[in-house]
Amino acid sequence: MKLSSPFVFACTLAFVFTLLPSRAAAQSSCEALAKLKLTGASITTATIVAAGSYKPPLYPGMPPFPYDLPAFCRVAGIATPTSDSNIKFEVWLPLSTWNGKFNQVGNGGFAGSIPFGAMAQPLLRGYATAGTDDGHEGSFVDASWAIGHPEKLVDFAYRAVHETSVQAKAIIHAFYGKDPAHSYFVGCSDGGREALMEAQRYPNDFIGIVAGAPANDWIHLLAGSVWVEQAVRFSPESALPPAKLAILQKAVVASCDKLDGVPDGILEDPRACHFDPATIECKSGDAADCLTAAQVTAVKKIYAGPQNPRTGRQVFPGYEPGAEADPGNWPLWITGGFAEFKTPPLAWMFGNSFFGNVIFNDPKWDFRSLNFDRDITLANEKAAFIAAINPDLSPLKARGGKLIQYHGWDDAAIPPQSSVNYFEAVQARMKGGTANFYRLFMVPGMSHCAGGIGATDFGQNPSPTGDPEYNYLDAIDRWVREGVAPDSFIASGAVPGDPAHAKMTHLLCPYPEEAQYKGSGDIHSASSFVCAAPKH
Repeated sequence: MKLSSPFVFACTLAFVFTLLPSRAAAQSSCEALAKLKLTGASITTATIVAAGSYKPPLYPGMPPFPYDLPAFCRVAGIATPTSDSNIKFEVWLPLSTWNGKFNQVGNGGFAGSIPFGAMAQPLLRGYATAGTDDGHEGSFVDASWAIGHPEKLVDFAYRAVHETSVQAKAIIHAFYGKDPAHSYFVGCSDGGREALMEAQRYPNDFIGIVAGAPANDWIHLLAGSVWVEQAVRFSPESALPPAKLAILQKAVVASCDKLDGVPDGILEDPRACHFDPATIECKSGDAADCLTAAQVTAVKKIYAGPQNPRTGRQVFPGYEPGAEADPGNWPLWITGGFAEFKTPPLAWMFGNSFFGNVIFNDPKWDFRSLNFDRDITLANEKAAFIAAINPDLSPLKARGGKLIQYHGWDDAAIPPQSSVNYFEAVQARMKGGTANFYRLFMVPGMSHCAGGIGATDFGQNPSPTGDPEYNYLDAIDRWVREGVAPDSFIASGAVPGDPAHAKMTHLLCPYPEEAQYKGSGDIHSASSFVCAAPKH
C-alpha cells in the first residue's frame, strides 16, 4: 500500500515530538499556573527562576545550597483544609530537565518553614519536587503555635504532607500535561516520621518512600528527651562537659572496638558493647581522667533510656555507646557544653516545648515535674495521632509500594533501637513477609541523619559511578521501576582520626545482617566485607 505524504509527515512529526523535552507537552506556561484552580488550596505565585540564579539555604540560618540549580518554575501556594489551616507549600518544576518523576521532601523538628535545601537536591537531579512548612511558621524547636490550635496540630501530624502531595500532583499535571510516572517521598528525623506516616495512613500518595532516622514514636521519643535532661541536670555534679565525654568515648572504644573484628574506631553494632561506665569512676572526688559518681549515674541513665517508675517497663530506648564526644552527637543533643552551641541541647528544647505547649498548654512548664507513668499516659491520650507506629503496612505492600528505612547507630537525637523496634514490629505483624517491599539499613558511625564517624554518606548525592548502591534515592527508584531490591549500600567518608582525611567506604547491610570482615584486605574498603547474620 502506498502511503500518502500527509500520513508520512504526521508520523514523522509524532516521532519528533517524542524526542523533545518533556516540557513540550505542557498544558500551561509557568506564569499561567498562578491562575490554576485547586480544590482546597490556592496558588500565590508562579515564576520562572533562571538557571544558577537561586541558592536556597540548606536550612533557615544555614549556608546556601552549594550547587547551581537548573532553570525551574517556582510555584508557591497555601492549602486550607480547615478554617484554622494555613499550610504553605512550594512546588518546583524543571523547565527542560524533568525526568518525569516527583519527589516530595520532609521536614525536621516541629517544621515551621519549607525545606528549600532538601528540595534543591531532587530538583538538581531532574525531579519535580515539593515541600511544606507543615501548617505553621516558626523555629523547628518551638511548638508554641500548637496552644489553642488543635487543627494546626493535625496539620503538623499528617495533613500538611498529604495535602501538599495532592496539590503538587495537580500542579505537575497542569504544567507538564501528564501525571508523574512515579512519586517518591524522602525525609529524615521528623521527615522520617512523615515518611512512615504516609506509608501507614496514605499508602496511595507515594509508590516509593525513604524514611531516615524516623521520629515516628513521637511522644515516647520526647519523653526520652526530658529523661536525659533530668539525668544531666539532676545536680551540678551530674553535668557532662566535653572533656569527660572524650574520656567516656575513649574507654568505650577501647573496650568494644575489637568485638566486630576490625580495629577502626567504629562499632559495627553498639548493642554488642556492654561497657559499664562505673569502670572509669573516680576513686575519690574528681579528676581529669575519670567520671564522678554523679556523672556515671547520668551516663547510665542516658544509656538505659526512660522507664515507668511504677511498672519498670521501658518507655523508650536509650542511646548507644561509641561516639559520645563527637560534637554533633551528645554535646549537640543531650549534654551541651561546647562554647559554639549558644542554646541548650536540642533534645531538651524539643522535650520542653512538646510537653509544655502541646500536652500541658503551659510554656512555663517545668521539665522536672514530668511523671513517666501518669504523664506519658496523658500525652498518649492527647496526641497519639502524631505518632506513626502502626505496624500494618499491608496496604502499601498491596499497591506495590517500596520502603527503605535507615538509621545511624551513633544517632544522639533519636535512639537507633527505635528503628529496629518498629522494623521488628512490622515483621511480627506481617509474619516476616517484608523483604520484597521494606528494608532497614543501620549505619555504623552515622550521627543524626548524616555525618558522624567514618563512612556515613549514602544519601541523595549522585554516586561517583552511577551505581544505585551508593544512593537511596536511586535505589528506591530502581526498586520501583525494575523490581530490584537493594541488597546493600556502599557508604563513603573519611578514615576516623586520619589527619589527611583519607577516603574510606563501608558496606551497609539490610537488617538484621551486618558487614563482616572477610579476614583480609583493606579494612577501610567496602570490598573487604560481606553481609552476614551477626555473630553476637
